[in-house]
Amino acid sequence: MNTGKLLKPLLAALLFAGGAAQAQSDKVVTLRVHHFLPPSSNTQVKFLEPWCAKIGAESGGRLKCQIYPAMQMGGTPPQLFDQAKDGVADIVWALPGYQAGRFLVTEAFELPFMGSSGEKSSRALWTYATKNARDEYKGVRPLVFHVIAGMALHTTTKQVKTMADLSGLKLRAPTRLATRMLSALGATPVPMPVPMVTESLAKGVIDGAMIPWEVVPAMKIQEVVKFHTETDPSLPLLSTSAFILAMNPAKYDSLPADLKQVIDANSGPEVSAWAGKIWDDATLTGRQAGVERKNTFYTVPAEELGKWQKASQSVTADWVKEVSAKGYDGQKLLAEARTLLAN
Repeated sequence: MNTGKLLKPLLAALLFAGGAAQAQSDKVVTLRVHHFLPPSSNTQVKFLEPWCAKIGAESGGRLKCQIYPAMQMGGTPPQLFDQAKDGVADIVWALPGYQAGRFLVTEAFELPFMGSSGEKSSRALWTYATKNARDEYKGVRPLVFHVIAGMALHTTTKQVKTMADLSGLKLRAPTRLATRMLSALGATPVPMPVPMVTESLAKGVIDGAMIPWEVVPAMKIQEVVKFHTETDPSLPLLSTSAFILAMNPAKYDSLPADLKQVIDANSGPEVSAWAGKIWDDATLTGRQAGVERKNTFYTVPAEELGKWQKASQSVTADWVKEVSAKGYDGQKLLAEARTLLAN
């Protein structure tokens, strides 16, 4: 028997398989990243682009991002979460609260006067959500949870100084709980995604908006309002919103083991805290846009804010009842969220 003739095809097959495996391991994977803000936004410039650069460097250039801002892949901001779930996009940056009532457990962090900073609250949110809200995020792979560094009120014709000043004002609300909070304070809430806000302010559809400072310059909100109302920084944030950077699980599963490790290393509580700090830092930059426009600023003092806190207690009480009606221990979830935020 000529063993050499028999071995040659086997060796050729092994070499081919080895070459194919090497080619597969060297293959560049481009991740389609979708979000709803402009390319000049803090979200893209300070968060998504650095995150993508980091996974690119740590993968030796084998992971790349193609970022699609301003819903360039189609759909509306409330649909982003399901775009990651369905594989329309590989990764999305989304605001779950745009889908009212779907992410009830996560909403604990969006209750009035809960957190104190983006960095601290975002680390706490990762711990809370990955433990208590796993069912809400079935179908996606959470990479980062974070909150923004609180909200300010931006108004066109009237400066808000007291709760009485809110009466009758049509104010944009970002989430379901913010809608309830504004109602409790006497305003007329108008729920809408942030891309609609500037035009709505300019046309008088709304009198003002509850919006974080960091998004103000990107949306040019300082150009269509005259007044900005902030809250005493010694007290918890007036309101915030919880965001997620989520990945399609099938896309993650298709990656080689070493690229999965790169994604894993750029996910989790500390990366969430880093994201939260980006929003903390962006507050000063966003605020400067209003300063340069020579708009009028007012800080609601602690004594007046105490009235706002009292008026909005019903929002928290109703959330506890609603979550409990869905089979959760609402009071326990609230207590756990507060403990995590306090640590």
